[in-house]
Amino acid sequence: MGIFSAFVLFAMVWAMVFLIGLQIGQNTQGDNGERVPGTHVSSPMEFRLGRRVLWATGIALCLWGPLVWAIVAGVVTIDDLRALTGRPAAN
Repeated sequence: MGIFSAFVLFAMVWAMVFLIGLQIGQNTQGDNGERVPGTHVSSPMEFRLGRRVLWATGIALCLWGPLVWAIVAGVVTIDDLRALTGRPAAN
C-alpha cells in the first residue's frame, strides 16, 4: 500500500467517523427549552467542533490501523473485494 493510498483510506474512515459522531451526544436547544432567536430548535447548545474532531481522529486511528495491517499483510486483497462485489477477478 502506498502512502497516498493509506492517506485516502484514513480520510475516508475519518470522514465516516466524524459524520456519525456529529449525531451522538448532541444536546439541542429544543431539549433544553432555550431557543436563541433566529436559530432552529434542533440547533446544538454547545457545538465544540475541536473536541469532536479530536474524538473522530482518535477513533479513526484505532479503526485505520487494523485496516492497513489487513491490507498490507494480504488478509484482504483486491481479488477478495472483487469476489465480494461479484466482479470477475483480474487476469
